[in-house]
Amino acid sequence: MSVTIKSEREIELIRKSCHIIAKIHQDLGKELKAGMSTLEVDSMAEDMIRSYGCVPNFKNYGGFPGSVCVSINNEVVHGIPSAKRIIQDGDIVSLDMGCIYKGYHSDAARTHAIGEVSEEARLLIERTRQSFFEGIKYAKAGNHLHQISNAIGAYCEKFGYGVVRDLVGHGVGCELHEDPQIPNFTQKSRGIRLRPGMTLAIEPMVNAGRYDVEWTDDDWTVITEDGSLSAHYENTILITDGEPEILTLTEDERVLMQNGGLGCE
Repeated sequence: MSVTIKSEREIELIRKSCHIIAKIHQDLGKELKAGMSTLEVDSMAEDMIRSYGCVPNFKNYGGFPGSVCVSINNEVVHGIPSAKRIIQDGDIVSLDMGCIYKGYHSDAARTHAIGEVSEEARLLIERTRQSFFEGIKYAKAGNHLHQISNAIGAYCEKFGYGVVRDLVGHGVGCELHEDPQIPNFTQKSRGIRLRPGMTLAIEPMVNAGRYDVEWTDDDWTVITEDGSLSAHYENTILITDGEPEILTLTEDERVLMQNGGLGCE
């Protein structure tokens, strides 16, 4: 395993890429509504990314056709945008996307409630988001990577949720996917020691039912095996000498954090 420690110059460019994708997440999330096709969402995402002089890093990555993964209800990740896939009132919609700014990558995901959703769906979204904040309490230089994994897993499992095992977080920055891999579930090993200058994508993918998933016939879309709902919350973070810096936090989320309404459970 080769984990890249970023230079100050690289960190500043990654930070800029992350701030751009955070702004796009906030703006695009507010545009989501029932009746939109997921292809419309993708087109808007690509236009927004390119308006900042950036390139969508998901597009054509490994053959993926879209600029954003749009995953609905029991779709965990990697939903392919389609003109035939229409968002409905009561759906939960996960958007996963990143961009390349001057050669440097960002990656973030959010799950949105469309209209009035069930209590089960609302709690799943909130708790998946909170699990991220439980994990990054341990994202400090000198700690071990799997302390993050264990905290995420323990938080989710106390609600009876299934934390996806077949897909994990990862390093990010110089490339979209870098070492190390970052599980979101309990690990027996400690993992690598965290060092300042690491940039990591921490991304709990949490099912309301069991953790088992399967791939659909398009070879991209991952769904829950039992048909249960799934939520996704991801940020790119920077390991520092002190508290981690959440690089892809939206402005609305920053305000919530300052007011004690986010990540403070």
